[in-house]
This record gives sequence, structure tokens and C-alpha cells, in this order.
Amino acid sequence: MPKLDNKITKGFDVRLIGYYLALVFIGWMTIYSTCCIQGVSLPVFDFSQLYGKQMIWIATSFVLATVILLVDGRIIQHYAYFLYLFCLFLMVLVLFIGAEINGAKSWIKIGTFSIQPTEFMKFATALTLAKFMQEGKTATQRRYMWIWQFLLIMIPVVVVMLQHDAGSALVFASFIILFYREGLSNEFIIFGIIAAILAIVTLFLNEIYAIGLASVAFIAIMVLGRLQRKKYVRNILLYALSIAFVFSVNLFYEKGFEPHQKQRIDTILGKTSDPLGADFNLNQSKIAIGSGGLFGKGYLKGTQTKLKFVPEQSTDFIFCAIGEEWGFFGTLVVFGLYGALIFRILKLSEKNRNPFVRYYGYGVAGVFIVHFFINIGMTTGILPIIGIPLPLISYGGSSLWAFTMMLFCFIKFNDN
Repeated sequence: MPKLDNKITKGFDVRLIGYYLALVFIGWMTIYSTCCIQGVSLPVFDFSQLYGKQMIWIATSFVLATVILLVDGRIIQHYAYFLYLFCLFLMVLVLFIGAEINGAKSWIKIGTFSIQPTEFMKFATALTLAKFMQEGKTATQRRYMWIWQFLLIMIPVVVVMLQHDAGSALVFASFIILFYREGLSNEFIIFGIIAAILAIVTLFLNEIYAIGLASVAFIAIMVLGRLQRKKYVRNILLYALSIAFVFSVNLFYEKGFEPHQKQRIDTILGKTSDPLGADFNLNQSKIAIGSGGLFGKGYLKGTQTKLKFVPEQSTDFIFCAIGEEWGFFGTLVVFGLYGALIFRILKLSEKNRNPFVRYYGYGVAGVFIVHFFINIGMTTGILPIIGIPLPLISYGGSSLWAFTMMLFCFIKFNDN
């Protein structure tokens, strides 16, 4: 059994820690701003307010990060499967004793605080996939390795969907970045894009148009690949699967999404318009971001933020508060910090000679990337509103703890 590391080494990546601290600080400042009323500032150490509670989460996250850096990384790796099963157990437990917040039953309430096991499941999945992929396997085991990888991802996805949290379920698709780095064929990416196009066409128009599009693509593939006769059977099978997929889209849409989620998707597709209902959050978010201009209205001076026009402005819509108060250049700073953090993770993953670190690093980077793009996309109207926090910035202890664990485990693994 690996033992505790009794010393703090000098090999920890200072840049990653710096990016982490900067994003957490920006998050706390913005949460404080969203809690203030226009023209009135609040005491900093008021733990009944969201910014006071976030201060507690930040302090405990620093303690958690310190503990991770002090522990031998092999211990964390050793218990990867146990952590995965424990998080999965908590997620299943939520189905029976969980509290429902914003239409999703994915929270365990402890007094005035709430814990969302799904956030920790993302970390556990990244860790478990890395451990599973690193372990030596026979030729037969390697042949069926992708099935087990698929199950490791899909099992929590199914549980998350049962919690009616489609947004969190979508984040697990981020691990395709890891698989692509490790040799996933480009054809799978193409098939994924085609599936997304067929789904959009089905929802926006109907099944007939989607089947027509699939048929045109099938004919083009057969004509262009006429010399590759060995792929005829495969192409015919894929065409049949695409037809079955088209007919399953509406069924999944009706059964897998909550009414408010379907309203938001319909709004993005232009099928409905409800300025005072389903569209209200998005419209107010766009107004807040647009009103910030180039340099913003100034800290604590955002009218949309102070007058509480934007719901969930401390959590899912916190980016609009940043855009209003700090403007275009302020958002560029945030973009730059995320870009630098993700690029640094990928760079260190490639440099490390231990395959486990590379697998884990790409898994973590993928989760950060998907969270970032979905959150920014939904606050600007590019994507449907599905309730995804902005990493390290949005209010929430579960999200902050989980991303802290992800990042500092990666920092520790690179130091070993």
C-alpha cells in the first residue's frame, strides 16, 4: 500500500495553480456583485448570503487541494474504482432521497447546503477511465476494451437522465476527446456530426426531411466508395441505423427532457417564442452582456445584475454579470484564463511519460472544455439553456470541489 508523502515537493505546476486562483477569485467577486443591490454594498463576511457561503466552499476547496498535494498520487490512483462505485452509489441514492431543484432531482440536502453527486462522478469517471486504460491487458481483453469504456461512461449517464438532468448527462460526452487522442477513428466523429444534424433536422422539420437527407448521404457514400465493395454491408447497416435513429429522436425528446427544457430547445430552433416565459432568462442575459460594451459599466455598477433582471445570475448565468460589468475586454480575460488552463493541461499531459497522466489529463481537459463552451453558448443564445455551471466561477460547492479535485489531482500526478 502506498504511503503518505511526508514532504511538499517543489515540482507543482505554478501556472495551473495561478490560473485556478484567478478564476476562483473572479468567481467570488462576481457572486458578491450579484448579491448586492444597486447603490448598496454588503458586509464581506455575511455567511447568510451566497457570497458568504461561497467563501466557505472556497476555503474548504483550498484545504482539499492541500490534502491532495500532500498525499502520494498512487493512493488516489489505487482507489479510483472504489471512488467510482461510491459516487455511483450516491447518484442512485439521490433517486430515492434527493431534493428537486430547477426540475432536476440530483441533490442531497444537508442543512442549508446541497451536494450534487453528479459533479464528483465526472471526476471519478475521468480517474477510472485513466486507470482502466493504463492497466496491462491481453490481446483478447484489448479487443473488447471499448465496450467497458463505453459502459463506464454510459452507466452514470443513464442515472443522470433518471434524475432529469440532461445537461450534466451531456458533459460525459466530453470523454470523446480522450478517445480521439488515443486513436478513435475519424469516422466516429463524422458519424456523431451526422447524427447531430439528423436530430436537428428531425426536430426542426420532421422525420421525412431527415430520412431524405440520410438517403442522399447514403447514395453519395455508395457512389464515391464504389470500389470499396467490402464496405457495402457496413454502409447499408449504417443507413438502416440512421433511419431507426431518426424515428427515435422525437421519442427521446418527449421522454428524456422536461417541459421547460423542451421549450428552451424549441426557442433555439425558432419553433416557438415566449419572451416573458421560456425566453426570459436568455433575453435578459443577452441584454446584460450587450449593455457591457467594450469596457463594461464597472464593478458593482451593472443595472441588469443589481436589479435582478437575470435569474440564476450567480450560478448558470454568471457570465452575463461578468459581461455587463467588465465588458468585452473583461470577458476576453476570462476566455484567456480558461484557454491558458486547458492548453497547459494538454501540454503537460503530452510531456508526461506516464500514460495514466496523459489519459487523465485529456479527460479533465475535456470536462473543462465542454462545461465552458456549453455555459457560454447557453448564456449567449447559441445553445439551449440546460443548466451547466461555469467551472470555478459559478456559485456552488459541489462544482467547485469537483473541479478542484480534478485539477489538483492532475497537478499531483504530474509531480510524481
